[in-house]
Amino acid sequence: MVEMTGVHKWYGDAHVLRGVDLVVQQGTVTVMLGPSGSGKSTALRCINQLEEIGAGSIRVEGELMGYREGTKGGSPALYRLHPRQIATQRARVGMVFQRFNLFPHMTALGNVMEAPVQVLGKGKSEARERAVEMLSRVGLADRLDHYPAQLSGGQQQRVAIARALAMDPDIMLFDEPTSALDPELVGEVLGVMRDLASSGMTMIVVTHEIGFAREVADQVVFMADGVIVEHGPVAQVIDAPTEQRTKDFLAHVL
Repeated sequence: MVEMTGVHKWYGDAHVLRGVDLVVQQGTVTVMLGPSGSGKSTALRCINQLEEIGAGSIRVEGELMGYREGTKGGSPALYRLHPRQIATQRARVGMVFQRFNLFPHMTALGNVMEAPVQVLGKGKSEARERAVEMLSRVGLADRLDHYPAQLSGGQQQRVAIARALAMDPDIMLFDEPTSALDPELVGEVLGVMRDLASSGMTMIVVTHEIGFAREVADQVVFMADGVIVEHGPVAQVIDAPTEQRTKDFLAHVL
């Protein structure tokens, strides 16, 4: 589903991704762990083309993201796609952020309907039907007409998940989706994510929720200083890490 090959990313002089190689199989859950500033969130934003990579390549279902392949002077070359083409690619990749980023002047229903209408060109009746279905899926059938300010943080994050699902994505990216929530609200969001995982949705999740990783992850990736230090199944990376950097991190969070 996702293949990152030799991906580098710079912000000025800061080299935040240093040759990241990662393969995510369809229908699996990959959990990314690591300290703040390790490059986890940047990696997600590069997959979703919210950030332009500096070198390497990213493919989703075999399609090169953000570029087209061509030649220059008889040699292979990459050319940046038009923003409209990039937006079309991005529509296939759902993303849920740490902050909910809901439109405050729209109801839950309006927030979930907006992108299918504006980006996919769906009719309002079709978009409404899909939005109701997705809000019901995340347990908010009774909150359709509530505005974000009338919802708890956990409910707002569930609206954000429904909004991403309404685009019918091929993969879902979660960037620390529970870190802005009060502890008692974390469970309701993780519950929705567990349901998504059990339904076969391909997911990449940046989180510090080790219990969630143990329960649903097919693959755990530990990042530090812009590189993947260690990756593999839960039993390897969390229960029996081989790298000292991984051991030090887990000693602090477990």
